[in-house]
Amino acid sequence: MNDLVIRGSKYLPDADATTAFGAALAGVLRAGDVVVMTGDLGAGKTTMTRGLGAALNVRGDVTSPTFVIAREHPSLGDGPALVHVDAYRLGGFGELDDLDLDTFVDDAVTVVEWGAGMAEGLSEDRMHLTLTGLDDRTVTVETAGPRWADIDLVAALGLVAD
Repeated sequence: MNDLVIRGSKYLPDADATTAFGAALAGVLRAGDVVVMTGDLGAGKTTMTRGLGAALNVRGDVTSPTFVIAREHPSLGDGPALVHVDAYRLGGFGELDDLDLDTFVDDAVTVVEWGAGMAEGLSEDRMHLTLTGLDDRTVTVETAGPRWADIDLVAALGLVAD
């Protein structure tokens, strides 16, 4: 992950703030974007994705896809769909690749929980979110690829620049 650029971090004092951060992400993400989420169990990855899905106006409740591995939430408007993946049970990129996510990637925002070390192959342009802490958490935002070069994520997401 040496190609990542740290854009900043944000303190998220509770689940509502985590959901709101997910909603703010919807303002900077577009179809084709890949978001790789890392964090301890219970750190808020699904909570953040729920906020993202609500702001993207997608169909269905955004819940953890732990047992189904991947779930697609079609857009209810003219925005992108949301593809929500839980890679926790996968053994590597080969198993992730078997899901044929690349058939969705261009038309959806793809969020891969537990995807570090395997989801990087989905796109050279990606955002990595690392959540630390449980109820009282911090999110660190890193990006890779030219897609993010001209976007002021510090301002758009209310980050503290690192």
